[in-house]
Amino acid sequence: MKERILKSLPGIPVLFTILLAGIVAIWLFITGIGNPDGGVASAGRIVAGVVLGIAAFLTLTGLFKIEPNQGAVLSLFGKYVGTVKENGLRWNNPFYGKRKVSERVRNFESSRLKVNELDGSPIEIAAVIVWRVFDCAEAVYNVDDYESFVHIQSESALRAMATSYPYDQHEEGQLALRSHANEVGQHLKDELRARLADAGVEVLDARISHLAYAPEIAQAMLQRQQANAIIAARTRIVAGAVGMVEMALGELQKNGVVHLDEERKAQMVSNLLVVLCGERSTQPIVNAGTLY
Repeated sequence: MKERILKSLPGIPVLFTILLAGIVAIWLFITGIGNPDGGVASAGRIVAGVVLGIAAFLTLTGLFKIEPNQGAVLSLFGKYVGTVKENGLRWNNPFYGKRKVSERVRNFESSRLKVNELDGSPIEIAAVIVWRVFDCAEAVYNVDDYESFVHIQSESALRAMATSYPYDQHEEGQLALRSHANEVGQHLKDELRARLADAGVEVLDARISHLAYAPEIAQAMLQRQQANAIIAARTRIVAGAVGMVEMALGELQKNGVVHLDEERKAQMVSNLLVVLCGERSTQPIVNAGTLY
């Protein structure tokens, strides 16, 4: 089912014509009744007035209003005829059935879903989906209720996407839900577009709005994150301290300030690492005697 654009007549001129026809029908009916001795002529006026009035009423039912970013799907006895998207008061065949569909941009936030991410840990996740109808005929005839269809398929796509990534990045270059929001959002958008294309729905944006570990493991995962942060910080501190010690020894030897044997170098390296890597401030001991 593909959308076909159907032309319609402007409604204002048709409305004035209908009003004029109604006035004429009332005049014919009244003049026919008011002249009881007119015979066939009076009866003809009455009949003409009734017929014209019925025709005006049927024509009036063909009027319908189209607002901006809205379409009217027209059908004749169950057969799709076309879609009218011209704004304002429009007129078409009175026997056409009309169903209006909004093409405005809409958004909704899914409920918080509990799913297992790639590593098997239970998480809570929710997303905001921005969408619009771009094909009114597909939205009406390809699915039973396109709004409900969008909501259900969005949650299904969110579940499928969440199982494809870990919550946290464990390896260099690995995509994760928490650290790669743009890539994950694009994956979700592509998944939704594939699912909703047959319903005449276009997905404009999809973003994760809520992401957290499930309550039953949240405390354990928090401790794990803290441990990872401590290890990363310590690794960086040690790497920096080793670099500073190498630089200090190199400068001392280059400038000839002092000449140290291997044992004294090892002792100096040990002392510098204690000073640089310690969590608390060190208390220096001043040697008032000789170096040895």
